[in-house]
Amino acid sequence: LPACRDSKLFIKDLHFDEVPVRIYHPRAPSARKRRGVLFIHGGCGMFGSIRSFERICRYLARKSDSVVVSVGYHLSPEHKYPAQSLDCLTATEHFLKTAETYGVDPDRIIVCGDSAGGTFASNVCQELVNRGDIPKICAQVLIYPFLQALNFDLPSYQKNAFTAFLSRERLVRFMLKYLNKDCSMMEAVIAGSHVPESINLKYRKWINPDLIPEVFKVGYKPTSPSSFLPQVHEEMKELIKTRVSPLLAEDAVVCRLPDTCIITCQHDVLRDDGLLYKKRLEDNSVKVTWYHMEKGFH
Repeated sequence: LPACRDSKLFIKDLHFDEVPVRIYHPRAPSARKRRGVLFIHGGCGMFGSIRSFERICRYLARKSDSVVVSVGYHLSPEHKYPAQSLDCLTATEHFLKTAETYGVDPDRIIVCGDSAGGTFASNVCQELVNRGDIPKICAQVLIYPFLQALNFDLPSYQKNAFTAFLSRERLVRFMLKYLNKDCSMMEAVIAGSHVPESINLKYRKWINPDLIPEVFKVGYKPTSPSSFLPQVHEEMKELIKTRVSPLLAEDAVVCRLPDTCIITCQHDVLRDDGLLYKKRLEDNSVKVTWYHMEKGFH
């Protein structure tokens, strides 16, 4: 949908340091500076746009009486990875620095994203934890985020492997296309052949089906580890970096993250990514609000 007149909102297209954004500002006067919501849309870094998330952003602005900034990051493959996460970081920094220009309290800015947008949102928060020259992000809202690319055999991946719209195979294929990787290695990645045993052991404390509550493991059957394939690992090294797998960030970063809201859906391969991140944050004394949609899907 194009930007058009709204009786309750001022809507304007701008650029934040060359990153396209659309701002939704409530028309009603406010006694004090408003909250700011920086919204990062999903779509595997290849799909979606400001226009396709128009209704959602209008709804957020109206219902929360907040100034919403929708980020139109440049899409892959025309703009190579990691342009997408860098665009989101650039837009966030700009908004934090100039918030008062838009009637926003710089200490009340939330970063929100769905699916891959949740990945970018978590990246942004992790990148900014040590920055002392700009205001701190108040909170992050992660809506069924993608958070790790090590283990595609967690209970939610098994349970929802063939679920409509976002099957396990489609997710991994999209991820590889987004990263401009060889999709002929998709099956090897799904099997976990891209991860050396040393890496699996190192991160087992954070990515492990034993950490998933029993109620979510009905019917789960652990599988034998697949053989490690060095050539696949060499091609897929990016999957083990925190820009793709924010769940692998060190405790020194995680403990400094802002208050977090995580939304998960039962019929979603990414459900357990959210559950594992929830536990990591709580273990590091970060305040977490969790909403689980029992009948929800990606």
